[in-house]
Amino acid sequence: MHTTVAIVGGGPAGLLLSRLLHRAGVDSVVLERRDRAYVEGRQRAGVLEQSTVDALREAGAAERLDRQGLAHDGVELRWAGRSHRVDFPSLTGGRRVWVYAQTEVVKDLIALQTAAGAAPYFDAEVRAIEHIDTDRPTVRYLHQGQEKVLTCGYVVGCDGHHGVARTALPRGVRRTHERVHPYSWFGVMADVPPSCDELVYAHSPRGFALLSMRSPEVSRLYFQVPNGTDPADWSDERIWDELDARSALDGRTLTRGPITSRSVLPLRSSVTEPMRHGRLFLAGDAAHIVPPTGAKGLNLAVSDVVVLARALTHRQRTGDTALLDAYSDTCLRRVWRTEHFSSFMTTTLHTGPGQSEFDTRLQISQLDRIAASPHAAAELALNYVGLPLP
Repeated sequence: MHTTVAIVGGGPAGLLLSRLLHRAGVDSVVLERRDRAYVEGRQRAGVLEQSTVDALREAGAAERLDRQGLAHDGVELRWAGRSHRVDFPSLTGGRRVWVYAQTEVVKDLIALQTAAGAAPYFDAEVRAIEHIDTDRPTVRYLHQGQEKVLTCGYVVGCDGHHGVARTALPRGVRRTHERVHPYSWFGVMADVPPSCDELVYAHSPRGFALLSMRSPEVSRLYFQVPNGTDPADWSDERIWDELDARSALDGRTLTRGPITSRSVLPLRSSVTEPMRHGRLFLAGDAAHIVPPTGAKGLNLAVSDVVVLARALTHRQRTGDTALLDAYSDTCLRRVWRTEHFSSFMTTTLHTGPGQSEFDTRLQISQLDRIAASPHAAAELALNYVGLPLP
């Protein structure tokens, strides 16, 4: 089998890239090692930047998003018994974010591509990516019990940090910069209406907490825990008590309900560069990981594939490779800016192990400044709603 673009990984990045290319008349094949049910049920991000929503609309993949997504015009910060709402439209020239689960984005894209006759290949485990320094790379994969080979003009790795694509970059070329954070997030889904209309980011002596939602009926909640925490050690009552202790304001408590899922997510930051070598390109988590505090993982992946789809389309229509040649540098400028913002949100709101009172007072001072200074609030708002696409 031959295609113009072989896409390794059928998460939102790979699926959106395939969709954008399809609409531009560039053929592609998506190879995803998991089955469709797993991919459509994989819980991840839920906050979409303005530019991500714009990209989904351009791809013709925002019909359900526009009907069911929850538009948010701000977030609330809580610390030291105080609160402050950061109003996005007034600080960013009218920009906002949407809450719409990654699972729904994935379902929408799979349905559209399937209807268009370009469905992903599920249960297709990529074993090797070869000949990336030639004009005819190959992707070897296992599908339906058979070893198969896909030849192509370009390979795009959207298969995550531990996938085959990232390690296919030659060792002498690949450089990975990493930071492992000394805490994790305990995340729960609960069948209860959200207690707040917008996301709440809470700093407390007990650690960080985030109050979010997936729909008007389902809450998504997180709180900071030590690395290595076992979710089974926490009862529902203990979870709700901890969330209340970290986020309560003026005696108000959260509305409680049945917790339907729980998991622990270690926090880390990572950037692999360059994001391109030969005919192999990296996008999304294959190239970079950000801690979830800034809600940037999915959005940064979308930025990558929008830039890449534009470059691949330009190459097919004109024969010019300038945009493809600039892909890595173009994306990395936004990647490092986003890593900086995610790190700022993480270190400002979390309480590190053995943290001194001096460090805590610095965090409180920073939060006080955001509440008092329109310039500081605007800096947060502009980064949160998303930097302009390159």
